[in-house]
Amino acid sequence: MSLPPRPLHLAVALDAPSRPGADHDAADHDAAHFVALARLAERGTLDFITLGDSFARPGLDALAVLARVAPTTQHLGLVPTVTTTHTEPFHVSTAVATLDWVSRGRAGWTVGVSTTEADAALFGRRSAAPPAEVWREAGEVADVAARLWDSWEDDAEIRDRATGRFIDRDKLHHVDFTGGSFTVRGPSIVPRPPQGRPVIVVEVTGTAADAAAPADRVLHEVAAAHADVALVRAEDPQTAGAARAELRERARAHGRDPGSLVVLASLPVELDSSADAVGLADLIRDWHADGAADGFHLRPADPARGVGLLVDGTVPVLRHRGLLRRGYAGATLREHLGLPRPANRYALAREAS
Repeated sequence: MSLPPRPLHLAVALDAPSRPGADHDAADHDAAHFVALARLAERGTLDFITLGDSFARPGLDALAVLARVAPTTQHLGLVPTVTTTHTEPFHVSTAVATLDWVSRGRAGWTVGVSTTEADAALFGRRSAAPPAEVWREAGEVADVAARLWDSWEDDAEIRDRATGRFIDRDKLHHVDFTGGSFTVRGPSIVPRPPQGRPVIVVEVTGTAADAAAPADRVLHEVAAAHADVALVRAEDPQTAGAARAELRERARAHGRDPGSLVVLASLPVELDSSADAVGLADLIRDWHADGAADGFHLRPADPARGVGLLVDGTVPVLRHRGLLRRGYAGATLREHLGLPRPANRYALAREAS
C-alpha cells in the first residue's frame, strides 16, 4: 500500500508529565533507560524523540543523555530541551551542533526558557524576567544559533598536512550579532553541523489570537520566525488546524516558505492496552485526514509502558492503513521531516559579491 501524498510524521516524548506527589520521573532514570526507549522508538520508525529539561529539575542533563543515546541508534532524531535563559547563546549553539555531529545529522533542539527567581539564583547573574521578555530573548538565541552554525562554510576545513593548513580562513565568518541582552561575534568553534542547521523546535498552545498572555503571542512569533517544527498543544482537531494555518501564515509574513514549518499536534496519551493503541491510531488517522496537523508528538503518561504499546500496537495499525512508513528513507532528521538542508547564508553572500 502506497503512502499518502502528505506523509505522517510521528514523534514521542520520553519524559513523563510531572505529577503531584510522584516520587519518580524522567530525572530519576539512568541513561540506559532512555537508550532502551530510544531503540524501541527507532524500531517504530518514529521521526524523533524529545526529552524535557529545566534548571529546576534534578537529575541527568537532557542533551547529555541524548548524546549518550546517539551512538546506540542509527536513524532516530534526537531532540532535547535546551534552556536559553541564563545560558550563553554561543554555548547553546555549540552544544546542539556537537550533538548533530555525534548523531551524524539527527539532532534537534526544543527551545526552553526560565522565568523563576529560584532558577536565576542558581546563576546569580540577573533577576528573573517576565515570560514575554525571555521568549523574545529565546527568539534572538535561535537566530544567532543559526548564524553561528553558518559561520563555517561547508568546505572551510582543508586538513592539508603538506601545507599545515587546517581551515580556509576566508570561509569562516563573524556573525557580529547584537541582541537585547547579549552580543556574539563568532565564528563558532565547531564546524558547520552535518544538517547545516540542526532542527529548531518550539512548543505553543492553541493560536495567538486565543492567547491571553503577551508571552504566548511572542511565543507564536518565535515559532513562526525561527522554528522548523512547531508542537501545538491542542485538545481538538479544530484548534490544532487553526494553529497550523496561523503559524504558517505568520511564517509567510516573516519571509519564509510556509511549507518549511512542520506543525505537529502535541497530545497527552494514556496507553494501558492494545485496545488503546488501536483507538490512538483512529484518532491520528482522523486528525491527519482533516488537515489538523502534519503529524503528532505523543506524550505518554508512562513512557516506560507507553512507548512499547505505541510501537507494537499503534504503529502496525498505521502501517497497515498506509499512513506510516515501514523504514527510514533518509539518514538525517531533516530528511525524515522532509526539510531541505539550508544553504549557508555567508557562502551565498560571498558568492554574490
